[in-house]
Amino acid sequence: MTQDELKQAVARAAIDYVVEGEIIGVGTGSTANFFIDELAKIKDSIKGTVASSEATAARLRGHGIPVFDLNEVDSIAVYIDGADEITDEGAMIKGGGAALTREKIVASVSKQFVCIADGSKLVPTLGNFPLPVEVIPMARAAVIRQLAALGGQPRLRTKPDSTDAFITDNGGEIIDVAGLAIADPVALETQINGIVGVIAVGLFAQRGANVCLLGTADGVKTLAF
Repeated sequence: MTQDELKQAVARAAIDYVVEGEIIGVGTGSTANFFIDELAKIKDSIKGTVASSEATAARLRGHGIPVFDLNEVDSIAVYIDGADEITDEGAMIKGGGAALTREKIVASVSKQFVCIADGSKLVPTLGNFPLPVEVIPMARAAVIRQLAALGGQPRLRTKPDSTDAFITDNGGEIIDVAGLAIADPVALETQINGIVGVIAVGLFAQRGANVCLLGTADGVKTLAF
């Protein structure tokens, strides 16, 4: 199976976790896009969605799926999103699609977090995928120095075919930190969140996944944490 076929398989499997009549949190990225396309088939059975990015909101609306601002809803039954890496304990690196802050906010208020990913995303230790850190632009250099002191190789994310900084939906910039072997993701998440100027770090360990639907050549495997 191709990687896209694996993503489609877990997207279809995630529909079983959609709660009828409730608000559904929806993530950002290629795997989440497959889920949105599947969700469109049952859109009349849910109240609506909360999107983790402007791109996701646009795709949802394009399918005729209602999108609510998070401030308009009291609770979210389930949040469904992909991951750049996930461990067998449910800790994740997210943010390859630059939506880490809003993803973290939506996940934090959701009753259940279902991660959907192809099998290549399951790793014994986080850190092979560069860790995204969203920062206030004026703090970029100061934060880069502190991230380098942690042993990583931080690099400002730029726009495609440009040297200009990539700007998030929140007006922040992203520093991608390579070279980290993250043995204690909860501790590192706390440490980086404590750096002045950091908006959010793409470690989802304090609030990790409750379930991971993992696409493999042998079918979709369910990991519960």
